[in-house]
Amino acid sequence: MAYKIDDTCISCGQCEPECPVNCISAGDSQYVIDASACIDCGSCSSVCPVDAPKPE
Repeated sequence: MAYKIDDTCISCGQCEPECPVNCISAGDSQYVIDASACIDCGSCSSVCPVDAPKPE
Protein backbone atom coordinates (compact mmCIF):
# COMPACT_ATOMS: atom_id res chain seq x y z
CA MET A 1 0.00 0.00 0.00
CA ALA A 2 1.49 3.32 -1.08
CA TYR A 3 1.73 6.42 1.07
CA LYS A 4 -0.15 9.62 0.25
CA ILE A 5 0.53 13.12 1.53
CA ASP A 6 -2.60 14.71 2.95
CA ASP A 7 -3.68 18.37 3.15
CA THR A 8 -1.77 18.99 6.38
CA CYS A 9 1.48 19.19 4.34
CA ILE A 10 3.31 22.48 4.96
CA SER A 11 5.71 22.01 1.99
CA CYS A 12 8.79 21.96 4.21
CA GLY A 13 10.52 19.44 1.93
CA GLN A 14 11.92 17.22 4.68
CA CYS A 15 10.31 14.11 3.18
CA GLU A 16 11.72 14.37 -0.33
CA PRO A 17 15.39 13.53 0.40
CA GLU A 18 14.36 10.67 2.72
CA CYS A 19 12.62 8.68 -0.03
CA PRO A 20 14.90 5.82 -1.17
CA VAL A 21 13.11 5.52 -4.53
CA ASN A 22 12.74 9.27 -5.22
CA CYS A 23 8.97 9.17 -5.62
CA ILE A 24 8.26 12.42 -3.73
CA SER A 25 8.19 15.75 -5.53
CA ALA A 26 6.93 19.28 -5.00
CA GLY A 27 3.39 19.75 -6.25
CA ASP A 28 1.43 22.95 -6.79
CA SER A 29 0.46 23.50 -3.16
CA GLN A 30 2.12 20.58 -1.33
CA TYR A 31 4.45 17.65 -1.85
CA VAL A 32 3.09 14.59 -3.67
CA ILE A 33 4.01 10.90 -3.78
CA ASP A 34 3.98 8.85 -6.99
CA ALA A 35 1.93 5.89 -5.74
CA SER A 36 3.16 3.62 -8.53
CA ALA A 37 6.77 4.05 -7.36
CA CYS A 38 6.21 4.12 -3.58
CA ILE A 39 7.57 1.05 -1.77
CA ASP A 40 5.63 1.68 1.46
CA CYS A 41 8.76 2.10 3.59
CA GLY A 42 7.47 4.99 5.73
CA SER A 43 10.70 6.99 5.62
CA CYS A 44 8.78 10.10 4.62
CA SER A 45 6.34 9.74 7.48
CA SER A 46 9.06 9.38 10.08
CA VAL A 47 10.58 12.82 9.30
CA CYS A 48 7.42 14.81 8.64
CA PRO A 49 6.78 17.45 11.35
CA VAL A 50 3.01 17.41 10.71
CA ASP A 51 2.51 13.69 9.96
CA ALA A 52 1.18 14.43 6.46
CA PRO A 53 2.30 11.18 4.72
CA LYS A 54 -0.11 8.37 5.54
CA PRO A 55 -0.64 4.86 4.14
CA GLU A 56 -3.31 5.02 1.48
